[in-house]
Amino acid sequence: MSFDVLSSQLALGLQQLGLSLSEQQQTQLLQYVALLHKWNAAYNLTAIRDPEEMLIKHLFDALSVQSHLPSVGRWIDVGSGGGIPGLILAIADPSRTWTLLDSNGKKTRFLTQAVLELQLGNRVSVVHSRAEQHQAHYDGVIARAVAEISDFIGFTEHLRADSGSWWLMKGVYPQAEIDAMPQQIQAETIQLSVPQLDAERWLVRCWPLSQESM
Repeated sequence: MSFDVLSSQLALGLQQLGLSLSEQQQTQLLQYVALLHKWNAAYNLTAIRDPEEMLIKHLFDALSVQSHLPSVGRWIDVGSGGGIPGLILAIADPSRTWTLLDSNGKKTRFLTQAVLELQLGNRVSVVHSRAEQHQAHYDGVIARAVAEISDFIGFTEHLRADSGSWWLMKGVYPQAEIDAMPQQIQAETIQLSVPQLDAERWLVRCWPLSQESM
């Protein structure tokens, strides 16, 4: 698919999401898709091979949470893989700083190169580590399809700052996972709308009951 066709599709998707991104940001997003497509052949970063599908199932999927997240603070994307959602959200909103964490060396090598080529190094860092071994505090701890809610909270609890929240991107409504959450954790669910994707998507925000809601 040509760059012009992808560019038009991106512009339409951003309009449907209600996001206003600069020409430079849109170019960076398209460069990201090109990088992901190029590296995927050798590194198997994603099961999706087609750039148009990557645009919908990765870019638009990640960007669907943008308006629901606080546009401040330090954030970590746990199990970032190909940079979804953290790298995409870093392009979309320069007001946050990001750590992209993954235990897979091939994926962190891709992320390091992508951050370099997209010139995001002043606000995006890449960490090759398991979440349990990483030591830092973040205002937002986010992941897409990494683990069940209770398990995720368990192995990332030390990463959340005192006033921070966990944010989990899910497919179908995770009722069983919410029912199984520890009693001291509160959850808020937000239904997402992803342009050109006929599938259910949810964002779950979690925080301790002892913490004042943001």
